[in-house]
Amino acid sequence: MGSVQSPDRQAVQEVEVAVIGCGPVGALTANLLGARGVTTLVVERSAAPHGQPRAFSCDDEAMRIYQQAGLLDEIRDSTIAPPLVEYVNGAGRVFARMALSETDFGYGHAPLRFFDQPRLEHTLRAGLDRFPHVQLSLGTELVGLTQDEDGVTVLLSDVATGQRRTVRARYVLGCDGARSATRAAVRIPLSGASYAEPWLAVSGDVPPDAVRVGDTRFVCDWRRPAFVSPGAGGSYRMEFMLRPGETEDEMRRPETVAALVSPYVDPARFTVTRAVVYTFHHLIAQRWREGRVFLLGDAAHQMPPFMGQGLCSGLRDAANLSWKLALVLSGAAGAAVLDTYETERRPHTVEMARTSVRLGHVFLARNRVAAALRDAALRAVQTIPRVRRFVERFEFKPVPAYRRGLMAGGRRDGAVGTMFPQPRVLVPGAPGERLLDEALGDGFAVLGRAGVDNPLGAWRPGLPVRFVAVHPSGTPLADLPDPSADERPDRVDVVDVDGVLDGWLRRHRAGLVVLRPDRFVFALAAEGGVERAGRELSAALGAPPDGAGEPLPDSPEVTAAPSR
Repeated sequence: MGSVQSPDRQAVQEVEVAVIGCGPVGALTANLLGARGVTTLVVERSAAPHGQPRAFSCDDEAMRIYQQAGLLDEIRDSTIAPPLVEYVNGAGRVFARMALSETDFGYGHAPLRFFDQPRLEHTLRAGLDRFPHVQLSLGTELVGLTQDEDGVTVLLSDVATGQRRTVRARYVLGCDGARSATRAAVRIPLSGASYAEPWLAVSGDVPPDAVRVGDTRFVCDWRRPAFVSPGAGGSYRMEFMLRPGETEDEMRRPETVAALVSPYVDPARFTVTRAVVYTFHHLIAQRWREGRVFLLGDAAHQMPPFMGQGLCSGLRDAANLSWKLALVLSGAAGAAVLDTYETERRPHTVEMARTSVRLGHVFLARNRVAAALRDAALRAVQTIPRVRRFVERFEFKPVPAYRRGLMAGGRRDGAVGTMFPQPRVLVPGAPGERLLDEALGDGFAVLGRAGVDNPLGAWRPGLPVRFVAVHPSGTPLADLPDPSADERPDRVDVVDVDGVLDGWLRRHRAGLVVLRPDRFVFALAAEGGVERAGRELSAALGAPPDGAGEPLPDSPEVTAAPSR
C-alpha cells in the first residue's frame, strides 16, 4: 500500500480495492482478495467486534466459499450440522420434514450448518492477518466518495475524533449492510417490499440437559409462528412472531421471554445473549454497480429469513466478484468482465428471495382454517414418493447455476453455468483423502481423464490455470507421477475415490471440463478440443494475452461528496 501527496499536500493512501464494511461479507471478500494478492483496505465503522449473534445459518455453498478462502477448518470446527428440520403445527404434530443428514448436493459439505456470528467474524478477521497487503481500519466510516475514469477517491472519517483522511482506490466494494453508506453515496435506490409483521429474535446459551426440544423446528402455529433450534457451542436460537398490539418493550421483558422460550428450553437455565424485535424485507438495489463502485450482500439485496439465505447470498456475491476483480487488476482480463457480476448474481438472488417468500407463505398461515388446510394438503402430497423426496431432500432450494454471464457461449447450456461437484480425491504427496478444491488451486482448472497430455500449452500467458488429471478409483498412488519431481506446476494428478468425476464426465459426454475459479463450469470440451475452449475463455476475458495490470490511478485533487 502506498501514498502520494495531493496538490494540497494531504497524504492520500493508495490501494487497489477498498472494502466498506467488515461484517461477514466484507471480511470474507477481503480474505478472498487477499488470497489473490490484491492490495486491500477494509473499513469498518464499529471500533469493537459486533458481538451480536444475528446471522445463524449457512449452507454447503457457503462452506465451499470459506474453503476457497483457506478458512474451512477454523469455521467448520465451530459449527454444527442439524440432522433434521421439522415443520410442526400448533399441537406439535409434524406435517413436513427435511432429512438433512440424508441430503448431499455434492459440493463437499453438509447442506445446512449453524454458527455463532461473533466467533465467525473473529475467524474471518483473524484470517486477514495472513496478508500483509490487506489492512483493516476499525472505527472508520465512509463519509463521501467521487470517481473518475481511473479510480475512486474515498473520504473516510475517524468515528471517535472526526479526523478525516483520503484513500484512492481502483475499485470500491460496498459490503456495509442494509443501511449502506456506499449505496447512498452513489445514489442507488432500493425496490421491493418490507413486511409489517415484527418478530422477536432471542439467542442464548443453555446446557444440554436444559434443552426441551433438541431438533430444528418451524412451529407453524397460526396463533404465533416460531422458529427454534439448537445452535453452535451450546447456544439456542428462537424467533417468535408478534401478535397485533404487542409492543417491543413488552416482548423483551424477562418474564415474557421466559414464557415464550419455556416449551423449548428451561428458562431458569437459559442465559439470554440477545433479544431484539425486527421486521424483514424483500428489497433489491436497482443496480449493483455504479462505475467502479459495487454493492454486495445486504447493501445489494435483502430477503426474508425463511430459507436462511441472506448471508449465504452475500458470500456468493463475494465469491463471484473477487476473482474477476483480481484478473482485471492483474491485466489478465478486461474491465468488461466485471459487468458479468450482476448479470450472474441478480437472477439467482431474485429466485432465492422468491423461494423464501413462498416458504414464508407456508409458514405464516394466520388463521385456524388456513393452517388446517395447509397441514392436510402437505401431509397428503407427501404420500407421493417423488413429492416427499422433493421436500425431505431440500430439492426446492434453487440450484447454484447462472443463466448468462462469463461462460462458453455466454449462456447456460447443460452443465455449462452450473456449479461443479466437489468429491473427495487422493493426491500424491498428501495424506489421506482431500476435497477436490484443495487440488484445483485458486485459478481456472481444466479437468480431464489421465492419459491426456497437458493441454494448456496454447493457453494465454499470465492466466492462472491448472490441468487436473483424473485417475480411476482404485489407482495406487505409487502409480501416479511424483509431484516433487514434476517440473510442471500447472498439472496435478488425482485419484477419483468414488468415481464421481468420471461419472460426471460420462453423464455430460465430455472429455474435459473447464472450471472457473469459483468452481462454476465455463465450458465442456472433447479431449482434443481444449484449445478451442481456451480461445473461448480468452475472448470472454477480453484482455490481450500480454496485458499487464494497470498502475494505481493518479490521485487528483480531492473533491469528496457531502457527508451523509
